Amino acid sequence: MDRTGIFAGDDPFAIARAWLAEAERTEPNDPNAIALATVGEGGLPNVRMVLLKEIEAAGFVFYTNYESVKAREIEASGAAAFVMHWKSLRRQIRARGTVTREEGPQADAYYRSRSLPSRLGAWASAQSRPLAGRAALMLEVGRVTATRGLDPPRPPFWGGYRIAPTEIEFWADGAHRLHDRFRWTRRAPGAPWEIVRLSP
Repeated sequence: MDRTGIFAGDDPFAIARAWLAEAERTEPNDPNAIALATVGEGGLPNVRMVLLKEIEAAGFVFYTNYESVKAREIEASGAAAFVMHWKSLRRQIRARGTVTREEGPQADAYYRSRSLPSRLGAWASAQSRPLAGRAALMLEVGRVTATRGLDPPRPPFWGGYRIAPTEIEFWADGAHRLHDRFRWTRRAPGAPWEIVRLSP
């Protein structure tokens, strides 16, 4: 199989990290943005943009409010999918797999790395639920600031999710729509990968 250049390697997570590092030098905003897809009630798909915070040795980690719609859908299905697309590089990565929570020291450390307004905002926002107006949100931010102080702990309803993919696809734009696509699949997290080239 002719996996050379940007597709070379035996570790899809290392390839993903290399592509993201390259995108960080070329993308004007949020090179770590992913379109996260979940399945809602009745099997209807749902998708939204979130920021990927870590590419680990065996998974992809992002953070959110556990009471949000995305979190409730993840908890119900135990699975999710995403796509990262970099227009400047003409590349994308698609992945799907099982999802588990990250709510230990790693989540605490990431929460503490955020700016104070973002940490207070995590406490103040009842994510995905109806809001009377922006004034009501800002009032809640003020209340949280007064009660939680300048070093708030991570809220119990806020933390990470780790996607352990069973499928990852690397795609790069090709001349005349003859793109390069390689799909990595495995039966379960930890199992060996199988790699195939796909038609564009």
